[in-house]
Amino acid sequence: MANYRSYKKVTASQVPDGSITIEKLANGVGPSWCVKTFYGDPGVCTPGCCCNWTVPAGVAKLTWELWGAGGNGHGACSCRRCHHYRGAGGGSFTTKTIDTTPGCSYTVCAAGVYRCCSRECTGCYGCASYVNGYNLSNFCAVGGGRGEANTDWSNLCHSTIACCVQPGSYNSDFGMNAHWPGFSGHWSCHCGLSVTQTCSGGAPFIGVGNKTYSSHCWIRCGCWSSPYGAGGQGAMTSYCERCCGQGGTGGSGLVRLTYM
Repeated sequence: MANYRSYKKVTASQVPDGSITIEKLANGVGPSWCVKTFYGDPGVCTPGCCCNWTVPAGVAKLTWELWGAGGNGHGACSCRRCHHYRGAGGGSFTTKTIDTTPGCSYTVCAAGVYRCCSRECTGCYGCASYVNGYNLSNFCAVGGGRGEANTDWSNLCHSTIACCVQPGSYNSDFGMNAHWPGFSGHWSCHCGLSVTQTCSGGAPFIGVGNKTYSSHCWIRCGCWSSPYGAGGQGAMTSYCERCCGQGGTGGSGLVRLTYM
């Protein structure tokens, strides 16, 4: 049953603008906010981080930010043929703000990567980061484009820049895809010597990319760890008598949560 106390509330129109400043509030008065980041081991072949998160008391609103994992780098897969290369792309970014209720739970997954290095001419696309739970479904950030090696110099693909994504894509408020590099050019190529280059992409708002040159090198493998969300490094050779180098895995995904 309603009583006087249930109606005794201060409305916004009763408070003059600027009359209550942060200096006039005691600790614990008013809303507070916290930031939590979910991430896995950044090493090669990492499984990422998947867990369950429960909304604490006093929290009514969540802002999720997701980055997908980077794609795998390419292998050097053909003997007696010069290669040109397309670097792996970084993972995409999405964000969404929702209302929530204390005690509700969310399945959070910061993407891992493909569990082995690539020896084929084409690597693997990056995995998606995602969150599901109360008032949220089908929300994700897709992984980056795969690295590719090509021995046909007449078959080229341009780089792909699909920058801003329309609201609602991947069930987000806003999204941004990363730059997927195009096939590299070359300075010289013949049996005995070639000089080649390739670039890998980074994730939006993280922005780590890499450009690699190769000259007078039998084989160079992409075996090291990539930064979060970045495309993996590929195998490269400067000679057409060498093959079977492996490309590295991309950087794992990230999930950042702001709650208040």
